[in-house]
Amino acid sequence: MMTGTQQEAERAPGPQPLHVSLVALPEAAVSTLSGIFDVMNAFSIVPPDDGIAKTPPFHVEIVGERAGPLTLASRVPLVVQRPVAEIERTDIVIVPSVVLGPEGWVKRRYPELVEWCRRMHEKGALICSACSGIFLLAETGVFDGADATVHFGYAQTFRDAYPGVPIHPEQVLVVAGQRDELITSGASMTWHDLVLYLIARHAGATAAQTVARYFALQWHQDGLAPYMVFEGRRDHGDQAIQTAQDWLAVHFSVANPLEEMVRQAGLTERTFKRRFTRATGMSPIAYVQRVRIEEAKRRLERTEASVDEISWQVGYEEPAFFRRLFRRITGLAPGNYRRRFQVPAYAKRPSLHQHG
Repeated sequence: MMTGTQQEAERAPGPQPLHVSLVALPEAAVSTLSGIFDVMNAFSIVPPDDGIAKTPPFHVEIVGERAGPLTLASRVPLVVQRPVAEIERTDIVIVPSVVLGPEGWVKRRYPELVEWCRRMHEKGALICSACSGIFLLAETGVFDGADATVHFGYAQTFRDAYPGVPIHPEQVLVVAGQRDELITSGASMTWHDLVLYLIARHAGATAAQTVARYFALQWHQDGLAPYMVFEGRRDHGDQAIQTAQDWLAVHFSVANPLEEMVRQAGLTERTFKRRFTRATGMSPIAYVQRVRIEEAKRRLERTEASVDEISWQVGYEEPAFFRRLFRRITGLAPGNYRRRFQVPAYAKRPSLHQHG
Protein backbone atom coordinates (compact mmCIF):
# COMPACT_ATOMS: atom_id res chain seq x y z
CA MET A 1 0.00 0.00 0.00
CA MET A 2 1.07 3.58 -0.62
CA THR A 3 2.13 5.40 2.52
CA GLY A 4 0.82 8.84 3.48
CA THR A 5 4.24 10.32 2.76
CA GLN A 6 4.23 8.87 -0.75
CA GLN A 7 0.73 10.21 -1.38
CA GLU A 8 1.78 13.67 -0.26
CA ALA A 9 4.92 13.51 -2.44
CA GLU A 10 2.76 12.79 -5.48
CA ARG A 11 0.20 15.54 -4.77
CA ALA A 12 2.10 18.36 -3.15
CA PRO A 13 2.95 21.38 -5.35
CA GLY A 14 5.67 23.99 -4.96
CA PRO A 15 8.98 22.97 -3.45
CA GLN A 16 8.07 19.30 -3.16
CA PRO A 17 10.21 17.11 -5.43
CA LEU A 18 8.76 15.95 -8.71
CA HIS A 19 7.77 12.30 -8.68
CA VAL A 20 9.72 10.32 -11.29
CA SER A 21 8.57 6.83 -12.21
CA LEU A 22 11.38 4.80 -13.77
CA VAL A 23 9.74 1.84 -15.47
CA ALA A 24 11.40 -1.56 -15.10
CA LEU A 25 10.54 -4.47 -17.40
CA PRO A 26 12.41 -7.70 -18.14
CA GLU A 27 13.92 -6.40 -21.40
CA ALA A 28 15.39 -3.30 -19.72
CA ALA A 29 19.14 -2.64 -19.81
CA VAL A 30 20.51 -2.43 -16.29
CA SER A 31 23.13 0.20 -17.16
CA THR A 32 20.58 2.72 -18.42
CA LEU A 33 18.06 2.09 -15.68
CA SER A 34 20.55 2.25 -12.82
CA GLY A 35 22.39 5.20 -14.38
CA ILE A 36 19.23 7.30 -14.62
CA PHE A 37 18.26 6.32 -11.09
CA ASP A 38 21.65 7.24 -9.62
CA VAL A 39 22.05 10.58 -11.40
CA MET A 40 18.53 11.84 -10.73
CA ASN A 41 18.84 10.84 -7.08
CA ALA A 42 22.31 12.35 -6.70
CA PHE A 43 21.40 15.79 -5.40
CA SER A 44 22.04 14.72 -1.82
CA ILE A 45 25.62 13.62 -2.61
CA VAL A 46 26.75 16.23 -5.12
CA PRO A 47 28.98 18.74 -3.29
CA PRO A 48 27.22 22.02 -2.41
CA ASP A 49 27.17 24.47 -5.27
CA ASP A 50 25.21 27.52 -6.27
CA GLY A 51 23.35 25.41 -8.80
CA ILE A 52 22.16 22.72 -6.38
CA ALA A 53 18.99 23.42 -4.42
CA LYS A 54 18.78 22.34 -0.80
CA THR A 55 15.62 20.39 -1.58
CA PRO A 56 16.21 17.64 -4.16
CA PRO A 57 14.11 18.36 -7.26
CA PHE A 58 13.22 14.72 -7.91
CA HIS A 59 11.93 11.72 -6.01
CA VAL A 60 12.76 8.72 -8.20
CA GLU A 61 11.17 5.31 -7.84
CA ILE A 62 11.60 2.13 -9.83
CA VAL A 63 8.13 0.98 -10.82
CA GLY A 64 6.78 -2.01 -12.70
CA GLU A 65 3.92 -4.44 -13.09
CA ARG A 66 4.48 -5.70 -9.58
CA ALA A 67 6.77 -4.93 -6.66
CA GLY A 68 9.68 -7.21 -5.79
CA PRO A 69 12.54 -8.94 -7.60
CA LEU A 70 12.82 -8.61 -11.37
CA THR A 71 15.52 -10.07 -13.61
CA LEU A 72 16.60 -7.70 -16.37
CA ALA A 73 17.90 -8.41 -19.88
CA SER A 74 21.46 -9.07 -18.76
CA ARG A 75 20.23 -11.49 -16.07
CA VAL A 76 21.00 -8.96 -13.33
CA PRO A 77 18.34 -8.95 -10.58
CA LEU A 78 16.69 -5.71 -9.51
CA VAL A 79 13.99 -4.80 -7.02
CA VAL A 80 10.89 -2.98 -8.27
CA GLN A 81 9.88 -0.58 -5.52
CA ARG A 82 6.22 -0.02 -6.39
CA PRO A 83 3.65 -1.51 -8.74
CA VAL A 84 2.10 0.92 -11.20
CA ALA A 85 -1.37 -0.10 -10.00
CA GLU A 86 -0.70 1.89 -6.81
CA ILE A 87 0.43 5.05 -8.60
CA GLU A 88 -2.47 7.34 -9.49
CA ARG A 89 -0.34 10.32 -10.46
CA THR A 90 3.29 10.98 -11.32
CA ASP A 91 5.14 13.89 -12.87
CA ILE A 92 7.66 12.14 -15.10
CA VAL A 93 7.59 8.65 -16.62
CA ILE A 94 10.88 7.29 -17.99
CA VAL A 95 11.19 3.99 -19.84
CA PRO A 96 14.87 2.98 -20.06
CA SER A 97 16.47 1.26 -23.02
CA VAL A 98 15.33 -2.26 -23.80
CA VAL A 99 17.31 -5.07 -25.41
CA LEU A 100 15.51 -6.71 -28.32
CA GLY A 101 15.94 -10.41 -28.98
CA PRO A 102 15.86 -12.14 -32.36
CA GLU A 103 12.07 -11.88 -32.41
CA GLY A 104 12.22 -8.09 -32.08
CA TRP A 105 9.72 -6.19 -29.97
CA VAL A 106 6.69 -8.27 -29.01
CA LYS A 107 3.63 -6.05 -28.91
CA ARG A 108 0.89 -6.36 -26.29
CA ARG A 109 3.20 -8.18 -23.87
CA TYR A 110 2.79 -5.51 -21.18
CA PRO A 111 -0.77 -4.16 -21.50
CA GLU A 112 -0.87 -2.93 -17.89
CA LEU A 113 2.30 -0.85 -18.30
CA VAL A 114 1.11 0.54 -21.64
CA GLU A 115 -2.28 1.55 -20.26
CA TRP A 116 -0.71 3.10 -17.16
CA CYS A 117 1.70 5.17 -19.25
CA ARG A 118 -1.19 6.37 -21.40
CA ARG A 119 -3.18 7.32 -18.31
CA MET A 120 -0.25 9.19 -16.76
CA HIS A 121 0.10 11.17 -20.00
CA GLU A 122 -3.57 12.10 -19.87
CA LYS A 123 -3.04 13.35 -16.29
CA GLY A 124 -0.20 15.62 -17.39
CA ALA A 125 2.99 13.62 -16.88
CA LEU A 126 6.06 13.99 -19.08
CA ILE A 127 6.57 10.76 -21.02
CA CYS A 128 10.23 9.98 -21.69
CA SER A 129 12.17 7.17 -23.30
CA ALA A 130 15.88 6.45 -23.27
CA CYS A 131 17.21 4.82 -26.41
CA SER A 132 14.89 1.91 -27.30
CA GLY A 133 12.40 2.48 -24.47
CA ILE A 134 10.24 4.12 -27.15
CA PHE A 135 9.13 0.63 -28.27
CA LEU A 136 6.96 0.28 -25.17
CA LEU A 137 5.76 3.88 -25.21
CA ALA A 138 4.79 3.76 -28.88
CA GLU A 139 2.13 1.20 -27.95
CA THR A 140 0.29 3.90 -26.00
CA GLY A 141 -0.49 5.80 -29.19
CA VAL A 142 0.55 9.13 -27.68
CA PHE A 143 3.57 9.33 -29.99
CA ASP A 144 1.53 8.85 -33.19
CA GLY A 145 2.48 11.70 -35.51
CA ALA A 146 5.01 13.08 -32.99
CA ASP A 147 8.70 13.25 -33.82
CA ALA A 148 10.91 10.91 -31.79
CA THR A 149 14.32 9.26 -31.81
CA VAL A 150 15.56 5.75 -31.14
CA HIS A 151 18.85 3.86 -31.23
CA PHE A 152 19.98 3.89 -34.86
CA GLY A 153 20.56 0.13 -34.70
CA TYR A 154 16.84 -0.37 -34.05
CA ALA A 155 15.59 2.33 -36.43
CA GLN A 156 14.30 0.09 -39.22
CA THR A 157 12.77 -2.36 -36.76
CA PHE A 158 10.94 0.52 -35.11
CA ARG A 159 9.74 1.95 -38.44
CA ASP A 160 8.34 -1.44 -39.38
CA ALA A 161 6.57 -1.81 -36.03
CA TYR A 162 5.28 1.76 -35.66
CA PRO A 163 5.07 3.48 -39.06
CA GLY A 164 2.92 6.25 -37.56
CA VAL A 165 5.79 7.60 -35.43
CA PRO A 166 8.35 9.70 -37.37
CA ILE A 167 11.81 8.89 -36.01
CA HIS A 168 15.12 10.66 -36.37
CA PRO A 169 17.87 8.29 -35.14
CA GLU A 170 20.61 10.79 -35.95
CA GLN A 171 19.22 13.15 -33.30
CA VAL A 172 20.35 12.94 -29.67
CA LEU A 173 17.18 14.29 -28.05
CA VAL A 174 13.75 15.04 -29.47
CA VAL A 175 11.17 17.03 -27.52
CA ALA A 176 7.65 16.92 -29.00
CA GLY A 177 3.99 17.19 -28.03
CA GLN A 178 1.74 20.17 -27.40
CA ARG A 179 3.29 20.68 -23.97
CA ASP A 180 6.80 19.51 -24.88
CA GLU A 181 5.83 16.47 -22.85
CA LEU A 182 7.08 13.72 -25.18
CA ILE A 183 10.84 13.37 -24.77
CA THR A 184 13.02 10.74 -26.40
CA SER A 185 16.78 10.21 -26.45
CA GLY A 186 18.75 8.31 -29.07
CA ALA A 187 21.47 5.69 -28.96
CA SER A 188 22.67 4.12 -25.73
CA MET A 189 24.52 6.69 -23.60
CA THR A 190 22.33 9.58 -24.70
CA TRP A 191 20.39 8.90 -21.53
CA HIS A 192 22.95 11.39 -20.19
CA ASP A 193 21.39 14.06 -22.41
CA LEU A 194 17.88 13.05 -21.33
CA VAL A 195 18.70 13.30 -17.63
CA LEU A 196 20.63 16.55 -17.99
CA TYR A 197 17.74 17.99 -20.02
CA LEU A 198 15.25 17.09 -17.29
CA ILE A 199 17.52 18.59 -14.63
CA ALA A 200 17.98 21.79 -16.66
CA ARG A 201 14.24 22.02 -17.32
CA HIS A 202 13.16 21.56 -13.72
CA ALA A 203 16.16 22.63 -11.63
CA GLY A 204 17.95 25.06 -13.92
CA ALA A 205 20.91 25.04 -16.31
CA THR A 206 23.43 25.60 -13.52
CA ALA A 207 22.21 22.50 -11.69
CA ALA A 208 22.58 20.49 -14.89
CA GLN A 209 26.13 21.78 -15.35
CA THR A 210 27.00 20.91 -11.76
CA VAL A 211 25.69 17.35 -12.08
CA ALA A 212 27.45 16.94 -15.43
CA ARG A 213 30.76 17.95 -13.88
CA TYR A 214 30.32 15.68 -10.86
CA PHE A 215 29.60 12.59 -12.96
CA ALA A 216 31.80 13.63 -15.94
CA LEU A 217 28.74 13.47 -18.19
CA GLN A 218 28.82 15.07 -21.63
CA TRP A 219 26.14 16.48 -23.86
CA HIS A 220 26.32 14.88 -27.31
CA GLN A 221 26.14 18.24 -29.01
CA ASP A 222 27.44 16.99 -32.35
CA GLY A 223 24.50 14.64 -32.77
CA LEU A 224 24.71 10.92 -33.46
CA ALA A 225 25.69 11.03 -37.14
CA PRO A 226 29.39 10.48 -36.27
CA TYR A 227 28.48 7.22 -34.51
CA MET A 228 26.24 5.80 -37.20
CA VAL A 229 27.71 3.16 -39.50
CA PHE A 230 26.42 3.31 -43.07
CA GLU A 231 25.09 0.01 -44.37
CA GLY A 232 23.35 0.40 -47.68
CA ARG A 233 20.01 -1.29 -47.97
CA ARG A 234 20.37 -4.73 -49.54
CA ASP A 235 17.05 -6.42 -48.85
CA HIS A 236 15.37 -4.89 -51.91
CA GLY A 237 15.45 -7.99 -54.12
CA ASP A 238 16.77 -6.23 -57.23
CA GLN A 239 19.64 -8.45 -58.36
CA ALA A 240 21.04 -5.98 -60.90
CA ILE A 241 21.33 -3.28 -58.24
CA GLN A 242 22.78 -5.80 -55.78
CA THR A 243 25.51 -6.60 -58.33
CA ALA A 244 26.39 -2.92 -58.61
CA GLN A 245 26.48 -2.55 -54.82
CA ASP A 246 28.78 -5.56 -54.48
CA TRP A 247 31.14 -4.13 -57.08
CA LEU A 248 31.22 -0.72 -55.40
CA ALA A 249 32.02 -2.23 -51.99
CA VAL A 250 35.40 -3.29 -53.40
CA HIS A 251 36.07 -0.63 -56.05
CA PHE A 252 34.72 2.51 -54.34
CA SER A 253 37.90 4.51 -54.98
CA VAL A 254 37.96 4.31 -58.77
CA ALA A 255 37.34 7.43 -60.84
CA ASN A 256 33.76 7.76 -62.12
CA PRO A 257 32.38 4.67 -60.32
CA LEU A 258 28.87 5.40 -61.52
CA GLU A 259 29.74 4.48 -65.11
CA GLU A 260 31.07 1.08 -64.05
CA MET A 261 28.09 0.45 -61.74
CA VAL A 262 25.76 0.99 -64.71
CA ARG A 263 27.83 -1.46 -66.77
CA GLN A 264 27.88 -4.04 -63.95
CA ALA A 265 24.10 -3.81 -63.64
CA GLY A 266 23.59 -4.27 -67.39
CA LEU A 267 21.07 -1.43 -67.59
CA THR A 268 20.77 1.91 -69.32
CA GLU A 269 21.96 4.81 -67.18
CA ARG A 270 18.47 6.26 -66.82
CA THR A 271 16.94 2.93 -65.83
CA PHE A 272 19.82 2.21 -63.45
CA LYS A 273 19.43 5.52 -61.59
CA ARG A 274 15.68 5.03 -61.25
CA ARG A 275 15.94 1.43 -60.01
CA PHE A 276 18.90 2.17 -57.74
CA THR A 277 17.07 5.00 -55.98
CA ARG A 278 13.93 2.90 -55.61
CA ALA A 279 15.88 -0.08 -54.24
CA THR A 280 18.22 1.69 -51.82
CA GLY A 281 16.36 4.89 -51.01
CA MET A 282 19.35 6.94 -52.20
CA SER A 283 20.62 8.30 -55.49
CA PRO A 284 23.67 6.46 -56.87
CA ILE A 285 26.00 9.43 -56.29
CA ALA A 286 24.81 9.88 -52.69
CA TYR A 287 25.33 6.14 -52.12
CA VAL A 288 28.88 6.32 -53.50
CA GLN A 289 29.64 9.25 -51.22
CA ARG A 290 28.36 7.39 -48.15
CA VAL A 291 30.41 4.28 -48.98
CA ARG A 292 33.56 6.36 -49.45
CA ILE A 293 33.06 8.38 -46.27
CA GLU A 294 32.42 5.20 -44.28
CA GLU A 295 35.76 3.84 -45.49
CA ALA A 296 37.44 7.15 -44.64
CA LYS A 297 36.06 6.91 -41.10
CA ARG A 298 37.66 3.50 -40.61
CA ARG A 299 41.02 4.77 -41.90
CA LEU A 300 40.89 7.81 -39.63
CA GLU A 301 40.19 5.51 -36.68
CA ARG A 302 42.76 2.81 -37.44
CA THR A 303 45.66 4.39 -39.32
CA GLU A 304 47.98 7.35 -38.99
CA ALA A 305 47.56 8.41 -42.63
CA SER A 306 47.01 12.12 -43.12
CA VAL A 307 43.59 13.48 -44.05
CA ASP A 308 44.89 14.36 -47.53
CA GLU A 309 46.17 10.80 -48.02
CA ILE A 310 42.88 9.30 -46.94
CA SER A 311 41.02 11.65 -49.24
CA TRP A 312 43.00 10.26 -52.17
CA GLN A 313 42.70 6.65 -50.96
CA VAL A 314 38.90 6.73 -50.95
CA GLY A 315 38.60 8.40 -54.35
CA TYR A 316 38.73 12.18 -53.88
CA GLU A 317 41.55 14.09 -55.53
CA GLU A 318 40.58 17.39 -53.92
CA PRO A 319 41.08 17.26 -50.13
CA ALA A 320 39.06 20.45 -49.63
CA PHE A 321 36.01 18.84 -51.24
CA PHE A 322 36.55 15.68 -49.19
CA ARG A 323 36.69 17.69 -45.96
CA ARG A 324 33.45 19.51 -46.77
CA LEU A 325 31.69 16.28 -47.71
CA PHE A 326 32.97 14.48 -44.61
CA ARG A 327 31.70 17.22 -42.34
CA ARG A 328 28.32 17.38 -44.07
CA ILE A 329 27.76 13.64 -43.63
CA THR A 330 29.24 13.07 -40.16
CA GLY A 331 28.85 16.47 -38.54
CA LEU A 332 32.56 16.56 -37.71
CA ALA A 333 35.73 17.65 -39.50
CA PRO A 334 38.02 14.67 -40.28
CA GLY A 335 40.58 15.72 -37.66
CA ASN A 336 37.94 16.07 -34.97
CA TYR A 337 36.50 12.70 -35.93
CA ARG A 338 39.93 11.09 -35.55
CA ARG A 339 40.45 12.64 -32.11
CA ARG A 340 37.08 11.37 -30.93
CA PHE A 341 37.21 7.81 -32.20
CA GLN A 342 40.87 6.80 -32.47
CA VAL A 343 41.97 4.57 -29.61
CA PRO A 344 44.01 6.76 -27.22
CA ALA A 345 47.65 5.89 -26.64
CA TYR A 346 47.09 4.83 -23.03
CA ALA A 347 44.57 2.20 -24.15
CA LYS A 348 46.68 0.59 -26.85
CA ARG A 349 48.27 -2.76 -26.13
CA PRO A 350 51.81 -2.32 -24.82
CA SER A 351 54.53 -3.71 -27.06
CA LEU A 352 56.29 -6.90 -25.98
CA HIS A 353 59.56 -5.17 -25.03
CA GLN A 354 57.69 -3.20 -22.37
CA HIS A 355 57.06 -6.46 -20.54
CA GLY A 356 60.65 -7.53 -20.65
